[in-house]
Order: sequence, then structure tokens, then C-alpha cells
Amino acid sequence: MKKWTVAAFRAAKGRQKLGCCTAYDACFAKLADEAGVPCLLVGDSMGMTMLGYATTIPVKMEETLSATAAVARVVKDALVVADMPFGSYQCGDDAAMANAVNCLKAGADAVKLEGGASVCGLIRRMTSAGIPVLAHVGMMPQSVNSYGGFKMQGKTHEAAAQVLADAKAVEEAGAFAVTLECVPGELAAEVTAALRIPTVGIGAGPVCDAQWLVMHDLLGLNEGHVPSFVKRYANLAAEAKRAFSEYVSEVAAGTFPCSAK
Repeated sequence: MKKWTVAAFRAAKGRQKLGCCTAYDACFAKLADEAGVPCLLVGDSMGMTMLGYATTIPVKMEETLSATAAVARVVKDALVVADMPFGSYQCGDDAAMANAVNCLKAGADAVKLEGGASVCGLIRRMTSAGIPVLAHVGMMPQSVNSYGGFKMQGKTHEAAAQVLADAKAVEEAGAFAVTLECVPGELAAEVTAALRIPTVGIGAGPVCDAQWLVMHDLLGLNEGHVPSFVKRYANLAAEAKRAFSEYVSEVAAGTFPCSAK
């Protein structure tokens, strides 16, 4: 397979729908890459899936850089996007630029940041410096404290108009694609039709040019509540617990390790 580039990702709009997912470590990144996943997001969702936090907000820049480097070391074909964590680009443009540069030095092909018109100046500065940006509008998890929870956005006429305006603004600022998270499917379809760049949906219906799934949701690595839009393609949590339990039982019974031959 050929390496997915920002240009190839953008050119896929209207030609090929892309199934993309998160990755946080070398083991699963290698598996996803070898399976043909075109884009891997080193998401700040690692805060909830890997680090035990209730939200994405506590994730630190150094954690993102470490995970990005691990993913980038083993990926050959997928586009690797580093998700800039909360505080890493709200700290002034100079510091934000330095953090984005460090993401690329760690091996990312691009960075993702949340926000619409409010971050367009930063998107312009990053893209002018050769840092590709994947934007993110709609429900923005780093703003969960403002929403009072992970809630669908764009449900009213005014809110939908704001999402559309933000999407157009980040496109004009130079983003090569935009994530639409937790917005009504009709709004996602309107935004997708209005933009020249790809939309990447998560909880935004089937019309977007590409889709995200959190790897732990996709593989069934987590248990308990999952968003209604998630489809589990495996149940690895149950299989892992079965394997752990069998190992513990065999050691206790003296059947593992086997006698030396």
C-alpha cells in the first residue's frame, strides 16, 4: 500500500469513504495499519481509554508526544494525526506553535485541534508554517465543562448555523479536513455538501466523507456504557478476561508451566 498523505486524504472526498480510528500505542497501531486503516488519530481520548480519567481534559502534552512517537514508529501507511490536548494551544500562539512542531517531530503527519472561528488565526499560522491541521467542530470534548456533559450540538437552527459557519471558517483558514462530532445527521450532510474538504464524522450520521471510531469501542476493549452510534466489531475485553482467568487458574493448579521435557 502507498502511504496516506494529507493530500491523498483530502483528495478522497467524494471518491472513497474512509474508516479511521484512534491509536495510542505501537501494538494496536501496527495492527490497524496492517489492516488498512487509512488514518490513525492519537486522540486525547487516551485520557479516558488508557489513563483512567473521566474526561480528556487532564491529558498532558508529554503524554500526547509519547503516544504519538510510539504510534509513528510502527506505522508505514496510515496518516498519523496527533490530537493537541487541552491547554496545549489555548496558551498563546507561540506556545501552541511550539507544541504543534513537537507533534510533528514526534512523528505525526498532522495535528488536530478543536474550535471554529476562534482558532482560525492559529490554523492559518500553523498551515503557513507547514503544519497540516485537521479541525474539529460540533461537540468538542475539551469544552465538556461548558456543555455540562457530552451533549449533542447543533440541534437548534441557531446552533446548526454556528456549526456550519465554523466549518466553513476552518476550511477557509486552511484545515485539510474537519471532524464533526455529535451533531444531527441532517446538519452533517449539509456541512459535508458545503465544504470542499472532507468531513470526518463521529456520532454524526453516515453521510460524512470519513468516520472516526475510538479503537477501544471498535474492538470491545472497554465495558459498560458506550455511545449509541458505536458498533463493536469484536469483544476483546471478554476474551482478555477469559485468558487472564485461565492463566491464573492453570498456575494455581500447577499445570502451567509444563514440566520440562
